[in-house]
Amino acid sequence: MTTAESASPSSPQAGGFDLGALLAERAAERYELHSRYLNHQLPRMLHTIGFDKVYERAEGAYFWDADGNDYLDMLAGFGVMGLGRHHPVVRKALHDVLDLDLADLTRFDCQPLPGLLAERLLAHSPHLDRVFFGNSGTEAVEGALKFARYATGRPRVLYCEHAFHGLTTGSLSVNGEAGFRDGFAPLLPDTAVPLGDLDALERELRKGDVAALVVEPIQGKGVHEAPPGHLRAAQELLHRHKALLIADEVQTGLGRTGDFYAYQHEEGVEPDLVCVAKALSGGYVPVGATLGRDWIFKKVYSSMDRVLVHSASFGSNAQAMAAGLAVLSVLENEQIVAGVRTTGELLRSRLAALVDRYELLADVRGRGLMIGIEFGRPQSLKLRSRWAMLQAARKGLFAQMVVVPLLQRHRILTQVSGDHMEVIKLIPPLIIGEREVDRFVTAFTAVMDDAHSGGGLIWDFGRTLVKQAIAHR
Repeated sequence: MTTAESASPSSPQAGGFDLGALLAERAAERYELHSRYLNHQLPRMLHTIGFDKVYERAEGAYFWDADGNDYLDMLAGFGVMGLGRHHPVVRKALHDVLDLDLADLTRFDCQPLPGLLAERLLAHSPHLDRVFFGNSGTEAVEGALKFARYATGRPRVLYCEHAFHGLTTGSLSVNGEAGFRDGFAPLLPDTAVPLGDLDALERELRKGDVAALVVEPIQGKGVHEAPPGHLRAAQELLHRHKALLIADEVQTGLGRTGDFYAYQHEEGVEPDLVCVAKALSGGYVPVGATLGRDWIFKKVYSSMDRVLVHSASFGSNAQAMAAGLAVLSVLENEQIVAGVRTTGELLRSRLAALVDRYELLADVRGRGLMIGIEFGRPQSLKLRSRWAMLQAARKGLFAQMVVVPLLQRHRILTQVSGDHMEVIKLIPPLIIGEREVDRFVTAFTAVMDDAHSGGGLIWDFGRTLVKQAIAHR
């Protein structure tokens, strides 16, 4: 028996590395390790707001702690866990691809899995022809920006105010949040236009130097949707001025909004480039994809000398491609997108029915399972004075006051939709159903009852947040 045969890859003797033993020995140090070696502000923030939980395992739309308590995930890893955690089909595909011992990433061959995944993706966007695979959403946007600028020969890219397209330098250039951009200039030539403002778009296009407009059909920050008819009108303006439309579907794509892509809610919209990532990974292997028209790709890759003019070391790796193929198979075979439409409408309508009941609740909006809950200034004097106290310290504190008891008292994980925003964003796994809707609405109603009672734990926590906000000015 050879050495390779005598120790299986999963045994502790294989290479002398035992992952389970390492975690058993060191997992309790998780927050200390982050504080010492990674972003030291993350554990500090989690401790401050009481999010410093220890989750032992996860499956589907739930986490469990060491005591066996379940937590409902309404965040899905910022949208990465579209199919929930550890979907069996995706998990099996990854076991299968590892067991095949493929000759992956040789750099000088053409493996079948990237072509098969591109074929399946493009079937959902029949007006597009080719795909570049990278490793993340921001890489997908970077690729689209490069392709658009090269294909048009123009330097400037337009984006929408309050947009979020990623945090690497190119995608940061089209990020509409100043807090992310501050201190990282100079960036690429760019100009922000208000979402839905065709006049502002046309003014910029008349200058003749615009390569493209990049837009989220529904913005992640605040969950703001482009007005009806805007994307098609913007597309016509762009093409009239020989510029391109880039749809950033990193968060909204793959069924999140009740269609495969969010731009498909509007008839006649056919973006020149489309960016996807997040849910395509199955929650396991980072992957991003830039889909585009044939002429754009052929202009970028115009000769054999330019064959690697845009590439990624880990792009198209077998594990990522297998995960992507498994995700698309599940979306189709389990009719996930149709389920999103049904569950999303149930959740949105039940929350919207609470707007007239609670004066602190201003709006409920969104599509599918991408829903924004916005809070606003109340009418009653007692609540108005408390609201004013929070706003004076820092805008967004009330939304944080809601998020915390949802986790602490009801074991539901949610997020504030953006800095200085009184909006909670719900982007749960696409597999949730009526049971999860009932649990969230019941918990949210209890938190709102507490907030409107004039006392209670929510306002006690609010005072703590105010002190923290003032201390860190």
